[in-house]
Amino acid sequence: MYENLPRRSVMCVDMRCFYASCMASWAHLDVEKEAIAVVGNFQQKGSIVLAASPIMKQRFQVKTGTRLYEIPKHPDIHLFEPKMEYFVRMSVEITKLLNSYVPKEAIHVYSIDESFVDLTGTEKLWGDPVETAHQIQDELYRQFEITSTVGMGPNMLLAKLALDLDAKKTGFAKWDYEDVEKKLWPVTPLSKMWGIGHRTERTLNNMGIFSVGDLAHADLATLEKHFGIMGNQLYYHARGVDLSKVGEAPLIEGQISYGKSQILMRDYNTKKEVLAVLLEMCEDVARRAREAYKVGRTITLGISYSKNAFGGGFQRSRTIDEATNDTMVIYRVCQQILNEQYNERPVRQISISITKLESENSMQLSFFDATRWRRRKLGATMDQLRTNYGSSAVLRAVSYTDAGTAIKRSKLLGGHKK
Repeated sequence: MYENLPRRSVMCVDMRCFYASCMASWAHLDVEKEAIAVVGNFQQKGSIVLAASPIMKQRFQVKTGTRLYEIPKHPDIHLFEPKMEYFVRMSVEITKLLNSYVPKEAIHVYSIDESFVDLTGTEKLWGDPVETAHQIQDELYRQFEITSTVGMGPNMLLAKLALDLDAKKTGFAKWDYEDVEKKLWPVTPLSKMWGIGHRTERTLNNMGIFSVGDLAHADLATLEKHFGIMGNQLYYHARGVDLSKVGEAPLIEGQISYGKSQILMRDYNTKKEVLAVLLEMCEDVARRAREAYKVGRTITLGISYSKNAFGGGFQRSRTIDEATNDTMVIYRVCQQILNEQYNERPVRQISISITKLESENSMQLSFFDATRWRRRKLGATMDQLRTNYGSSAVLRAVSYTDAGTAIKRSKLLGGHKK
C-alpha cells in the first residue's frame, strides 16, 4: 500500500529539557551535571515544575509537574523562575540555525522547542540527510549548549512518532513505512501515539480497539461514523500515512477548534466571579476565531471544582443554529450551561472552546438581527486595537474587578513571567 506514497526526508527535532537547558546556559551551569528545575512561580507553594534537568530527576525525583513544596531543601539544587522572553529568543535563534540548512518553507515550528525540517533535496548541498540531521544536532549543541533528539521519517507523522516513541531513548531514530508493522502497531495504550488523547482512547477501547495495530485493522466506515473526518485520519495515521507537507500544514489539516483553558490563581466562590472570567475567556476565543475568519456552531464549557471541595466538575456542549464568532453570543451560551450545571462549589479551572468551524463567508445576514454586522465590525476594531497596542489596550469592565484576570495575564508570556 506504500508504493505510491511520497518518501521524503523529514526530521522532527526536539530540544531536550529546553527550559532547564536555557536557564543553565543563562546561569553558566551544565544542565547534564547540575540539579536544575524551572518553577512557574516562587510566590505560590503549589506552583509546578515546568522543566527539570536529568540529575534533578534522577537524584531528587523532581520532574515536570512536581509541586514547589515537594522539592527538597538542598544546597545542590538550583531553582529558577521561567524567563519566557529569553526562551522565545532562544527558540527564534534555533529556527535561524535550521534556516541556514533549508529555506523557511521547509520548516514547520511545532512548539517553542520542537520543529519539523524537510531535508528532501538537500543532498547536493549537505550530503546524506541522516548525516545532515546529525550535523544539525552537533551544531545546535555547539552554538546553544542544548542537546537535541531527532526522529526521521518519510513524512511528518512518522518523523514525529520516531521521535516520541524511539529517539527520546537513544537521541536519534529513523522510521520508514516498512517499520510501521513492527514498531508502531504494538504500541499500547493508544494515548502513547501522537494525536490520540485519553478521551479518544476511551472511546476506541469501548469499540474493542486497544493497540495501534487494532486501529490499523479496524473498519474504516465504523471509525468515520464515530469520529467523522477524524476517524479517517486515525485509520491512516495508524498505518503511517500522512500526506501533509512541511511548511504548508500541521499534522492535522486545518484548525478544528478554538479554545482556552485557565487555572485560576485562587478558588472562585460565586457565580458572579466565574462569569467575569468567562466573559474574558469568551473574548479571547472569539478574537482568535475572528482573526482567522472562522465561525463555530458548537460551544463547550468545562468547569473543574477546587480540590478543597473534593474536586470534580463538568463539561457540556451546546450546538446553536447559526455559527458565530460573536463574543456575547458565545458568552450567553456558556452562561446558560453554567446556570444549568453549576452547583455553587468553588471553581479552580475553566475551559471554553468552539468547534464545528466553517468559513465566516458562509455566515448569513439575518433580517431579524440588524445589528449583527455592526457588532462584527466593532469586534474587529477592538481586535485591531489589541493587536497594535497590547492585549490590555481595550478591556471589558469585568476585567477591572477583583475577579478579572486579563490585566494580570497581559503581563505574562506563555502564562508565565516575561
